[in-house]
Amino acid sequence: MTQKFTIREIAFQAGLSAATVDRALHARSHVRQITKDRVAAAIEELERQYAASRIEGRRFTIDVFIQSPRRFFSAVRAAFEAELPLVKPASIRARFHLFERIDDRDIVAKLKAIARRGSHGIVLKCPATPRIEACLSQITERGIPVVTYVTDVADPLRLAYVGMENRKAGATAAYLMQRMRQRDGGVLITLSSQLFLGEEQRRFGFADHMARHLPDTSIITVSEGLGVNKTTKASVLSALARNPDITCVYSIGGGNRAVLEAFSEAGRNIDVFAAHDLDDTNRRLLDEGRLSFVLHHDFRQDARRVALHLLKYHRLLPADVSIEETEISIACPLL
Repeated sequence: MTQKFTIREIAFQAGLSAATVDRALHARSHVRQITKDRVAAAIEELERQYAASRIEGRRFTIDVFIQSPRRFFSAVRAAFEAELPLVKPASIRARFHLFERIDDRDIVAKLKAIARRGSHGIVLKCPATPRIEACLSQITERGIPVVTYVTDVADPLRLAYVGMENRKAGATAAYLMQRMRQRDGGVLITLSSQLFLGEEQRRFGFADHMARHLPDTSIITVSEGLGVNKTTKASVLSALARNPDITCVYSIGGGNRAVLEAFSEAGRNIDVFAAHDLDDTNRRLLDEGRLSFVLHHDFRQDARRVALHLLKYHRLLPADVSIEETEISIACPLL
């Protein structure tokens, strides 16, 4: 046991005499187990106080880099701006780099610029291309931690992943759709891009559940619409023209108003429409009864999880601090 704290400090914290603490620390005889437990608890509390005092007043700057539809990154930005000021005792501010469309060469250039300027951590949502992964390898070698958000990259390239467990989310969507659908038919899955590993994992989880429980159900996937309404609508219209049996939709990549417009123009109905994220658009569609359910997670709690991972990396939180995983929630229209 290290002597980071004096016997007098431990005794004061535990409400015991210095002599009793000395006997407990040195495993001498005639010390009851309850006393040993009080001493251990006092040391743990002193460790927490010490860690808090180390980060009090410290200032950290992180970079939040997101490629997504505006409706998503606007909701994430609002969550980070609301939650980060509440992370105490450190002060954490975020610089935001938000893009609807950007190719991987530009992503690499901007990530390298962030690294040159310096950052206490990067929160990243972008495709996992070989060029981007090579850039992340260089960034981690420079000692800048990367926390991936919602979609992931290879484990050695990042410190942690924050967001719902994507395979589980896909399987949950399939289970609910299986229970809710009223007629046989195919399922249309919409992705923003196959380069987002998180979206692919959701698709795998969905398809695996369907293969085991509804093996005769056809699944048609469209992608590369990037969640943008115009491109998403065009790809959905094309899929509907080729597949007359589609009756359900699992929207992983967003652009849900465009999906609804495409079905309306094709004169087709949707039995079950599953989507992700409670952004403003999906909230309105739920209120209108046009979405069957939405799988979502608390963006503000995720912002706090990101902050804890980064503070822990910088050794300003105890190594044994546990950071809980993101929970999947389900929102349905109000009856």
